[in-house]
This record gives sequence, structure tokens and C-alpha cells, in this order.
Amino acid sequence: QTWVVDCRAVGRGLSALKYLSRYLYRGVLPDKDIIDISDHQVTFRYTDSQTLQSATRSLPARQFLMLILQHVLPKGLQRVRDYGLLHGSAKRKRYSIQLMLLQMARLMLPVPPPLNKPVTRRCPHCGEHLMVCVGVSRPR
Repeated sequence: QTWVVDCRAVGRGLSALKYLSRYLYRGVLPDKDIIDISDHQVTFRYTDSQTLQSATRSLPARQFLMLILQHVLPKGLQRVRDYGLLHGSAKRKRYSIQLMLLQMARLMLPVPPPLNKPVTRRCPHCGEHLMVCVGVSRPR
């Protein structure tokens, strides 16, 4: 199988979240944006991401279907909004959980702040000298 990978820098992630949210919340192309289907051609309306202007495009039916099928989730995966507590039928359950959490917040006593004691370690060879952590390095 051939894969299409489109990797771009997204900064702090807000633009990536906006991009992905369009596909997680709704389908790729609403029915109202399909203008015409005739003679093995599909004409549809879309918004250009560069200019943010509405434009139309006509493609052969096969090519149009290939573009749409790139956005279909593999078998067994669900869109985020249709799963678990985010499912539309879970509204009452979410509300109950929110009420329980609010009640728990009122009942909880204030927690004293943790004591910031410096961690000291002794040298494993001689046992006398103190070792100090200067920094932590993680592989990228």
C-alpha cells in the first residue's frame, strides 16, 4: 500500500487543533457543497485554506471518491464526538458527574502545601560525599 503523509510545522498546536477539529466534529464535505453530479464528473464547493475564499472544483468521479476516502477512518475507529462521555446520549451522565465533582470539591479539606526538602544522595562508592543532580537530559 502507498501512504500519503503530509507533515507540517504547527507551532504551539492551536492551528493543528483547529484543522483536526473540522474532521472530528463533522464530515469532510457536507452534502450541500456538492453542486452537480453528471457524466462521471462531480462539481463541489470548498473553502481555499490559503485565501479563505469559496471556490468550486470539478473532478472525475473516481478522483473525487479517492479524495473523500482519504478521510474515512479505518474499521474499528470512531470519531471522537461519538465515543464514551462525548457521545450525545451521555449528556445526563456528564451532568451527574459534574454535580458529584462539585460536591466533592466542597467537602474536601484544604491540603497543606508539600514540604520542599532537597533530595540528597550519597556516593555509592565511598558513602561519604553528597551527590547533587545538576540536570536531566532526555533523548529526543
